[in-house]
Amino acid sequence: MTLRPYRPEDAAVILSWIRDERSFRQWSADRYDSYPLSPEEMNAHYADMTASGRFFPYMAEDENGIAGHLILRYTDEDERTVRFGFVIVDGGRRGRGLGRTMLGLAVRLAREEKKAEKITLGVFENNEPAQRCYRSAGFREVPEKAGEIYRVLGEEWPCVEMEYAGL
Repeated sequence: MTLRPYRPEDAAVILSWIRDERSFRQWSADRYDSYPLSPEEMNAHYADMTASGRFFPYMAEDENGIAGHLILRYTDEDERTVRFGFVIVDGGRRGRGLGRTMLGLAVRLAREEKKAEKITLGVFENNEPAQRCYRSAGFREVPEKAGEIYRVLGEEWPCVEMEYAGL
């Protein structure tokens, strides 16, 4: 598997993996106003974010094609902390370790190219499969750091803060 920079034509592929609004919100939280999202809306958001020079979308590919997607972004002025987000794996290929492999490649990229000293991510409490994936990739819950609570689909969704333990 390799990581490559995101291209506009990738939006349609990523969005095809999202089957319902609940899954969409688990993936994107409140970063988009409406569901379903169009590839054009996703690309416009990514273009705005990428212009900052602190937002880096990637695609994971293997011998079978596109396997997953995630973004890296700096969260501090010194550019020492990288946060992963919009993590998703092709729904038809889940449960095969692709997410763990993709995250491992992203950790290496964050450390070597982005010079990260700390790598974080947030995951909703109600997304246990994603939490298992992140733990298997070396992330650990940060218990002393309370995550945000999002209001989603008429419910409160607490966010669990995680940090890569291998740094």
